[in-house]
Amino acid sequence: MNLEYFIAKRVQSSAAYKNSVSAPIIKIAIAAIAIGVIVMLIAIATGVGLQKKIKEKVSAFNGHVSISLYDRNNSITTVKPISINQVFYPEFESVPEVVHVQAVATLGGMIRTEKDFEGIILKGVGTDYDWTYFKDFLIDGALPDMTLESVTREILISDDIARRLRLKVGDKAPTYFVKPNASSNGNPTISRGFTVSGIYDSGLEEYDTKFIIGDIRHIQKINKWENDQIGKFEVFIDDFDNLDQLGIKIFQNTDSLLNSQTIKQQYPTIFSWLALLDSNVYGIIAIILIVGIINMITALLVLILDRTRMIGILKALGAGNWLVRKIFLYNAMSLILQGLVIGNVIGLG
Repeated sequence: MNLEYFIAKRVQSSAAYKNSVSAPIIKIAIAAIAIGVIVMLIAIATGVGLQKKIKEKVSAFNGHVSISLYDRNNSITTVKPISINQVFYPEFESVPEVVHVQAVATLGGMIRTEKDFEGIILKGVGTDYDWTYFKDFLIDGALPDMTLESVTREILISDDIARRLRLKVGDKAPTYFVKPNASSNGNPTISRGFTVSGIYDSGLEEYDTKFIIGDIRHIQKINKWENDQIGKFEVFIDDFDNLDQLGIKIFQNTDSLLNSQTIKQQYPTIFSWLALLDSNVYGIIAIILIVGIINMITALLVLILDRTRMIGILKALGAGNWLVRKIFLYNAMSLILQGLVIGNVIGLG
């Protein structure tokens, strides 16, 4: 057995060591390391988990990549339609990392009840729409049925809109839209008598205060589009971490008249804020590491001062400085290991 390790082990197991002046300080050092590990695990888990959830929620409303006409003027609502007949729809064969492509359109309007009104954006979807995310957001009722041959009047509204307009599942939601190219003569608006089929809550106020989900055929009729005309395509990929590279690849494989943008390009402020979360996590880890190092140095100094007699005896017997140092380094490693084990067990448990 290694001599330094043997001496360090005997020192730790001795009754004098456990009842010495340094014993409480050693326990505090172990506890401090454990607490530091717990805080780091919580910081990392919270930061990564929050980022993942926000990315999923933003993707639910926009897809990972949006493909639309160049002249949309960055408007949330669809200005000009594009043909649904594209080489990348419904299967994006030239980019195998794409898992789903769906056609959507948006139109601004207003829900008006007997006592109140609220400006909204109707997001029109079809049978190809992936409801995976909204199944998790759904808090009441059911998702609109888009499989019917006739145009469905069912809509999905947010909990925020439902509370402000005092609407619940099954209620009528009269919604008004401005007619395209409306003249000054006659009524410039067109109404739709929607029925609330379900209520969702995504937790993102920017979307919950605006969006309702309904049948895309309403938008096609209101805007006098053809059945094969839609507002844009939403593209979903298999790995969000490769979004930037795949965004370029998708752009290169679309028509020259179409523009593709990743959600990072569409919402730079959101993703800049998410990047700041990484900085906060790194900052917390750095502070805890510095505190842990200072804590271990203090504990080592106390151990050395408490063992001056032992050091004197070892030096008298001819022990070198490196041998004595290694004894205390083994003690320090033991303290760190105990703190790491306790911290990980509590933090992950």
